[in-house]
Amino acid sequence: MRGGERIWKITSLVWNLKPSNMKNSSGFFGRPFFMLSLAMATFSIISMDAAAQTITGVWRGKIKGQQAEVKLIKSGDNLVGVAYYYQKKNNYKRYSIRGHFDPATNSVIWWDEVLLDAYGKGGIMQIRPDAGAQLMVADFNCPGGEEMYLDGTSSSRDQQNSKNGVLHLQKMEKPLFNDEWDYIIDNYFVGANNPLLIDSIAQVKVNAEYPEETILPALPAPAPPVTVTAPVSPALPADANDPAEKKFSSRKNVLQTVIPITAKTIELRFYDNAQVDGDSIALFLNGQLLFKNIRLTEEAYTVKLNAADLQADNELVMVAENLGSIPPNTSFMVAIVGDKRYEARLFANEQSSAMIRLVNPVVLKE
Repeated sequence: MRGGERIWKITSLVWNLKPSNMKNSSGFFGRPFFMLSLAMATFSIISMDAAAQTITGVWRGKIKGQQAEVKLIKSGDNLVGVAYYYQKKNNYKRYSIRGHFDPATNSVIWWDEVLLDAYGKGGIMQIRPDAGAQLMVADFNCPGGEEMYLDGTSSSRDQQNSKNGVLHLQKMEKPLFNDEWDYIIDNYFVGANNPLLIDSIAQVKVNAEYPEETILPALPAPAPPVTVTAPVSPALPADANDPAEKKFSSRKNVLQTVIPITAKTIELRFYDNAQVDGDSIALFLNGQLLFKNIRLTEEAYTVKLNAADLQADNELVMVAENLGSIPPNTSFMVAIVGDKRYEARLFANEQSSAMIRLVNPVVLKE
């Protein structure tokens, strides 16, 4: 049911109520109070519908000077969907995308996750280094009428310092490219906004992302977990001969999730993914070694970051110091930012490291 239809039904019910049913405990006629409640409820309905409508849909324009069509679908606090970068309708690259939307600030963050199709040649179907993949930070704008826009900037997904250009997208009624997301968008307000249904489509693209693990000899039992607060300056001095430093500098960074900075502190909890197999990691923040020799277990290794010490855009990199007994090195990360919780499965091997971008969308979109 659309917001307007719901408002009409609520209004009709109110005006059909008998005065005897609208008295308060003191016996006085309660229509003014009830109408005030109606107004507040109506405003809430409009606000909820508007928030969902602003972001769920088809957006078309340019990203980094290239024609693009993006389908964004809100699922809980997250965004999923697909992005097309095209020259012609039959000549395009298609990525699955993930992101976040904050209705309080109208900030939108999304990134190209998995390459699904490259100019008709099929996609990579794994999260891996990709120079063409983008990270977008935008602001929702509604200048008037039915026009809606996303305006912001883009950067290389795997290299925060590579700022590629601006983005300008307008919300459209119909897509140029038809795919599995069209049903969700067309029926979003009549049942298709069910997270299970949305996830069932998104997961089709996720099944092939992570390499298979192979069993190797078991390693010694890990040390107990700890909670640490990252210092303003690097926790450890740079040493070019340090094994962790060598692995960090010689491997490609691959973005695996983005965490918005929307609170004073960010708490990151790292666990071994699924089976504890002796995985050991090192953490780098903006190129500086923070902690090393971290043994992942079923208990959290917690890192706390102060937002005041961070930049507008930050790279936290998880480097595999070993691959455990079941390669590759996999970690389950939980991020607590204010009242928000974000989860991600991270993987690293001898060729690539897992990168998490910590971004302040309010600052970046200015």
